[in-house]
Amino acid sequence: MSWQKEINEIKHRESLARSMGGEERIQRQHENGRLTVRERVEKLVDKDSFHEIGALAGKANYGEDGELLNFVPSNFVLGTADINGRRVVVGGDDFTVRGGAADAKVGDKSGYGERYALEMRLPLIRLVDGSGGGGSVKTLEMAGHSYVPALKGLETTMQLMGVVPVVCACMGSVAGLGAVRVTISHFSLMIKGSSQLFVAGPPVVERGFGKSVEKNELGGSHIHTSLSGAVDNEVDSEDDAFKVIKDFLSYLPQNVWQMPPIVPNDDPSDRRDESLLSVIPRERRQMYEIREVIDSICDKESFFEINPGYGKSLVVGLARIKGHAVGLMANDTYFDGGAVTATASEKMMRFVDLCDTFHLPMINLVDNPGFLIGVKAEEEGTVRLGSRALMAVYQTTIPWVSIIIRRCYGVAGGGHGRDGLNLRYAWPSADWGSLPIEGGVQAAYRRDIEAADDPKARRRELEDMLEEFRSPLRTAEAFGIEEIIDPRDTRPILCDWVSLAYEILPTQLGPKSRTPRP
Repeated sequence: MSWQKEINEIKHRESLARSMGGEERIQRQHENGRLTVRERVEKLVDKDSFHEIGALAGKANYGEDGELLNFVPSNFVLGTADINGRRVVVGGDDFTVRGGAADAKVGDKSGYGERYALEMRLPLIRLVDGSGGGGSVKTLEMAGHSYVPALKGLETTMQLMGVVPVVCACMGSVAGLGAVRVTISHFSLMIKGSSQLFVAGPPVVERGFGKSVEKNELGGSHIHTSLSGAVDNEVDSEDDAFKVIKDFLSYLPQNVWQMPPIVPNDDPSDRRDESLLSVIPRERRQMYEIREVIDSICDKESFFEINPGYGKSLVVGLARIKGHAVGLMANDTYFDGGAVTATASEKMMRFVDLCDTFHLPMINLVDNPGFLIGVKAEEEGTVRLGSRALMAVYQTTIPWVSIIIRRCYGVAGGGHGRDGLNLRYAWPSADWGSLPIEGGVQAAYRRDIEAADDPKARRRELEDMLEEFRSPLRTAEAFGIEEIIDPRDTRPILCDWVSLAYEILPTQLGPKSRTPRP
């Protein structure tokens, strides 16, 4: 009456699934400097925590007596696991089985994984390799007909974006649907030299344009993390990818119904960094290193920067204040003077959406001269993309604090905080208005200046006349700014603020009325 024979058959088939595409293809994967999907999962998750789902899915051939002759597993590996003790859903494409393409797909394992993450409210991690379940013309030969494209499961993907963290790693040459899956995520990454992402790969591009192109030239990590902004971060190796994924998730809650994590912290809340007293140059055109400011006010070594190569005039990332996870934005004067560019606007919008979705309080270090001006900025649609970023800011409901450390000008400067209570502190170096005096004088007093015997001298005279009104103390007298603080008090103030912010968060838990914009 024992079922041992059937149990043995199950174990046998599971061992065949672990063989993936066979020794030769596994060896080829290693020779190309890449791990197999099962090795990737093993390195990513906590030891012995992976519980596979759908291991028996595959294509089998049977003899006349019903004996199993051959078994090719599905090219998608799926399961649940723990990462730093927290349960996640993890899935990855098996490039050793038909390059991860659709004609090796069995059932809808990837879609099941998404539904599992959605229903069980667990973070989803996708290790995308190949077309990620996308098309292959060999499917036509196997099916005997073509088909009208459909985006089955996209609704589930969009729902996921509103309720659980979604992380996608581009682990190889990824095209078509796989590329789309990478970009519809809260955080994505590529591996320098070994990851490529494109709508269509080099053979299709060559056939369409009559010109050959190398895969890194077409869609290498430097393109998508620095130029297109389609992917957030670039890492040097697969091991680095796994570490970065873990780091990113450590700042986020399991889902929107839970609080962001609080981790033990021994960095004193009353720490006052003396360097902050002199970090802002008195010469307004002089640059400074904003990341030094960030490191001085956040918990030591807690800043996790996102998308550093794209929209460089804006620095965004996750950090901790007194062990509490927060979002942080800051202008970087080394790029476009810290002005809000078209690319910085896109970056801001996505990051604000991320923090608002997962209830991460926001810190904005403001040195914003306004939207970037000039012909190129107009051609890039800076004003339209900037408007989208401002809308994202004003739609947030998370606790928000702005530290105005230097400039805050124009419409872009007006978007330094959300609607409602705009909690603000200013440093003595703060400088604000509808536009800088230097440029504003030329516009407002143009006729006066042009009529003068010495236009340059007249312009300087007018600038000097208006300079006395520039002091932030004048604004404080009119209660146009609530507090001007010693820069060294910034961390103690933020440590007090974050404790209050986390008392508010439980009243805001749950999904927003909209999902983040990819």
